[in-house]
Amino acid sequence: MRKANWKSPNEVKKNFGSASIIANNRIVFNIKGNQYRLVTAVDYKRQIIYIRFVGTHRQYDGVNSEEI
Repeated sequence: MRKANWKSPNEVKKNFGSASIIANNRIVFNIKGNQYRLVTAVDYKRQIIYIRFVGTHRQYDGVNSEEI
């Protein structure tokens, strides 16, 4: 991701087809065959990705990805 230069969620989907784009510039990545979830907040203008959550699929079910 250090080399990425994404300007929109569509560009993220081109690189990570299984990523889920949700509200508030959040992106959910599936890790290790969907055993884990990584939720990020993306500031496209500054080219910064903030890690908001990392956990199991079960733990992910207990968080509000749009607000964390």
